[in-house]
Amino acid sequence: MDIIKLQGTDKKLYELIAPLVLNPAVLRQNNNYPFKTGPKYTWYIAIEKEQILGFIPIKQTSVSSLMINNYYIKGDNLTILDKLLSEILANINSDIELWATVHKRHVQSYKLKDFRTHIEWKNYERMLYF
Repeated sequence: MDIIKLQGTDKKLYELIAPLVLNPAVLRQNNNYPFKTGPKYTWYIAIEKEQILGFIPIKQTSVSSLMINNYYIKGDNLTILDKLLSEILANINSDIELWATVHKRHVQSYKLKDFRTHIEWKNYERMLYF
């Protein structure tokens, strides 16, 4: 499995991700919340043999803050999530805050990567990387 990094307006991003983000099953996994992109986004995409296994878009919300607000992991495979998070953490500066809105079913995986819960909701937790 490889992890590729693309900017939010990269043409290749649209080619790779469009079939997934328009798929009703993928949207259901994301609680029917639409995936967003734009110039302030960087996408980390797990790919193997030309098949997308998952992705995490990150939005730069300020000069010193990034936000993971939605993501897709095929079959909720925690190995894919772990590899994506490892790649993201290896690519961010230590002086930047990284926030994440995390599905309840993935909270433990984020905790293993040193995220801590800041706010709890019914279906999600807002977490901060330390």
